[in-house]
Amino acid sequence: MHPLATLEASLTLPSPLTLFTPSWKGASDVTIWVKRDDAIHPVMSGNKWRKLSNALREPLPPRIASFGGGFSNHLHALGYACHQLAIPFTAIIRGNYSASPSPMIKDLLMWHSNIEYVDKATYKKRNDQLYLRDLRERLDNAVIIPEGGSQHDALLGIKQMVQEISRPFDVLLTPVASGATLAGIANALNHKQHAMGVGVLKGEGYLESLVSQFIDKDRENWSITHDFHLGGYAKTPAHLRTFCDSFNELMPFKIEPVYSGKVFWALKDMLENRRFEKGTRIVVLHTGGLQGAR
Repeated sequence: MHPLATLEASLTLPSPLTLFTPSWKGASDVTIWVKRDDAIHPVMSGNKWRKLSNALREPLPPRIASFGGGFSNHLHALGYACHQLAIPFTAIIRGNYSASPSPMIKDLLMWHSNIEYVDKATYKKRNDQLYLRDLRERLDNAVIIPEGGSQHDALLGIKQMVQEISRPFDVLLTPVASGATLAGIANALNHKQHAMGVGVLKGEGYLESLVSQFIDKDRENWSITHDFHLGGYAKTPAHLRTFCDSFNELMPFKIEPVYSGKVFWALKDMLENRRFEKGTRIVVLHTGGLQGAR
């Protein structure tokens, strides 16, 4: 079997859609389903595979480069995929972890990825066309995938996720960091449905601009709440960690504090504060990323 066919055969697709019935205040007034994209694959879970699926098609790229932090779910998924497909991969990582590699970086090294550590000033050039042109030339015409996998091809994978949802729903709730997932959802919904993003970093206005670059111009069926970043990206105050630990003990699936933990924290708060009309049908997208909590 061809390596790409072997890789795709290891995926659980469509991902499960699970009824979620927590004993939270207000939960009995609505119907909640969880789109379990975390169950797609033990390594390439969640929206990371969705966003990469259309970049990894025949003919396969001769080599790939991308960007991320030291705990990046995106680099982790892409590094694994490139290893399975025998595609040389360069991970350009913000900060120097050479003296103490994170678990994610250790995995990349095990998968024979090429690691380049860069300072903040260099990393800020990750969307600069001149920098990207020089990088592409230096890496022998590598295909460069943006940070987080956020590119127009990614929206097709997100659309496929929405099309898998077999139950009628009113709201689809998702974390927002690089914007493509929320944009892909909004583009795929009908105009009576609403895509609600939970900002996981401080970025009111900034996150909206990231989504807007991918969104269809006539789309007004989306919004971002900025009430639940809990201090900023990867900020995990004690009450959030306690919430995630309790959730993981009681619920049939697990969450982590950077993305999914903040989404379910937001859901619990919004239910308690009657942010949804009675009878609202909600789908929560579990975007995976449990490795990032290591």
